[in-house]
Amino acid sequence: METYVILRRGGWRTADDLREAAVRSIAEGERMSDDVRWIRSYVTAETDGGLRSISLDEETSPEAIRRHASAAELPLDEIVKIGDTVIVRPDPEVVAA
Repeated sequence: METYVILRRGGWRTADDLREAAVRSIAEGERMSDDVRWIRSYVTAETDGGLRSISLDEETSPEAIRRHASAAELPLDEIVKIGDTVIVRPDPEVVAA
């Protein structure tokens, strides 16, 4: 598997919408476990008040990412393959949205 950043801009209006999407994503990810491994997501606010996510995943291919997004009814704006990782400090604890 390769590591990718997946950008989903303006995908959700509320935190409840995002939670529902996460449930669908996990369910589809379990069905596609040979091709999809969700590691983490960062959620940020859009200027219009909606929410977007920036996710770090291990996937077999961009096509697997697209199949997963379609099956889970998730927006998909951009897929970027990670070339390397530099960890200076561990991720800080963040309060959930």
